[in-house]
Amino acid sequence: MPELPDIVAYTKALATRIEGCRLERVRLASPFLLRTADPPIAEAQGRRVTGIRRIGKRIVLALEDDLFLVFHLMISGRFHWKPQGLAKPAGKINLAAFDFEGGGTLVMTEASTKKRASLHLVLGEEALLQFDRGGVEVLEAELSAFEEALRCENHTLKRSLTDPRLFSGIGNAFSDEILHRARLSPGKLTQKLPADEVERLFEATREVLTEWIDRLDPDRDGKFPEKVTAFRPEMAVHGKYGQACPVCGSPVQRIVYANNEANYCATCQTGGRLLADRSMSRLLKTDWSRTLEELEESRAARMRKPV
Repeated sequence: MPELPDIVAYTKALATRIEGCRLERVRLASPFLLRTADPPIAEAQGRRVTGIRRIGKRIVLALEDDLFLVFHLMISGRFHWKPQGLAKPAGKINLAAFDFEGGGTLVMTEASTKKRASLHLVLGEEALLQFDRGGVEVLEAELSAFEEALRCENHTLKRSLTDPRLFSGIGNAFSDEILHRARLSPGKLTQKLPADEVERLFEATREVLTEWIDRLDPDRDGKFPEKVTAFRPEMAVHGKYGQACPVCGSPVQRIVYANNEANYCATCQTGGRLLADRSMSRLLKTDWSRTLEELEESRAARMRKPV
């Protein structure tokens, strides 16, 4: 799912291309995309874009006459910028095309059979507030506001960082990177976190998000961000299961739960202790390795075992 740095890249790229331009035509290819009927989507056509903003993981196009197009890309949704003559919304992954004066088209796709991406057209700032989940904007907040949000419920750090009611724009990928930078376990409970670790987490969150916003800045090469992905080679631990941690060289570990996973370095973040994957630890019971040392010994034993 595109997260805060990716969404910022999209908004900057769109601002340079469509702000002040008239939205000439909306072409919907998927009946599942549009989630509102009043105002009708035809009301957006012919109006100029007055601004582009972010609300959490949503992208908002502000139009004349107080109208707002609100996009949520969810897990597999993406934007693409095409010349109008080459932009065709037909096809399995294409959801919609938005033609702007000047010859450019914003194409929205979703590479998944589960159609979760959404588009809303709403009237007025008050209607727009329904999309704000209330999470703290960490890059704008003080440490005190961050700590208050973190401690308001007693959850794991991983769960709290990815809760949009607590923190805005952070998802599965960047929470892994933040926790690795902060040298904190994803399974540590928020209300048991010492003050110095809260501050360390706060600084790591700001550092990681700022670095990735700069790294993904479309102004660097003037290109539209076409390759938005949760898995990037420059990442330290996310999507790097079994690979060497860039800090200490230990193999990156992971725990899988529901539709998500947490990637972490046991040496850097948990004092060498392996976090229990519920399904695997229940399956293996006493054979479950609890430390990196036990894991390596178990692997070595399997290698020595005769076939």
